[in-house]
Amino acid sequence: MSTPANAMGATGAPARPRNSLWPARLDLAQSVSGLILGLFMWGHMFFVSSILLGYDAMWAITKMFEGYFFFGSAYPILVSFVVAFVFTLFVVHAALALRKFPINYRQYRVYRDHMGMMRHEDTTLWYWQVATGFAMFFLASVHLYQMLMHPGLVGPLESAERVWRGWWPLYLVLLFCVELHGGIGLYRLAVKWGWFEGANPNASRKNLKKLKWALSVFFIVLGLTTLAAYMKIGYEHRYAPGARYVPAWLQNPPQAAPPSWWPRWLKGAR
Repeated sequence: MSTPANAMGATGAPARPRNSLWPARLDLAQSVSGLILGLFMWGHMFFVSSILLGYDAMWAITKMFEGYFFFGSAYPILVSFVVAFVFTLFVVHAALALRKFPINYRQYRVYRDHMGMMRHEDTTLWYWQVATGFAMFFLASVHLYQMLMHPGLVGPLESAERVWRGWWPLYLVLLFCVELHGGIGLYRLAVKWGWFEGANPNASRKNLKKLKWALSVFFIVLGLTTLAAYMKIGYEHRYAPGARYVPAWLQNPPQAAPPSWWPRWLKGAR
């Protein structure tokens, strides 16, 4: 009776299974990419919600990313570079996460039965992370592609027009998907890698979960308020398509001054 060659070593003895570091490396890469995207998500929400502080605040944030205050002129292509990096990281993170998705209906049913039997909140959170991540494959890709190809259409009036003229349903669904997916993901990263564990891991996990829900509610409310603000602006300017916002201190007459809150080192930029 012969022994299969792949089960034998060079001397005829059974070959020992080799340990591979690649699963751990891929898992680490997924964690790092998820952490960067999660933190970017929060920063992006603050930048977008600057419209709540007024047109000038939103315009200043936009022009900062376009390099206006550093080069004296706006270069929207700089926004495209940032979007391209985020888009690439998004695709890499999604590909790494696919390794853990159920690959057929049988695996899905096993997981659902397991989740229903255990009734463990963290297991349920992972299910919602998968569901929102699947939705983001499509919704976030559309948004990122639009920003990649039209980086100059960002601003108080430009963004409001885009939201008002048909993009608000996508942004509304994407808001809930992104905030839930990102919040759950950052919470699971903290638990997985033992961040903020303290002397009592169980108590730390409960506190992290409370913080996770508090942050999710905060960013969802902030996002809904911001979306409503853009809808209001879009409605008010519905008869002026293609309008671009220019601060009063950049319009004629030339002696107009920037707002009082404007940083002194930027007041010379025109």
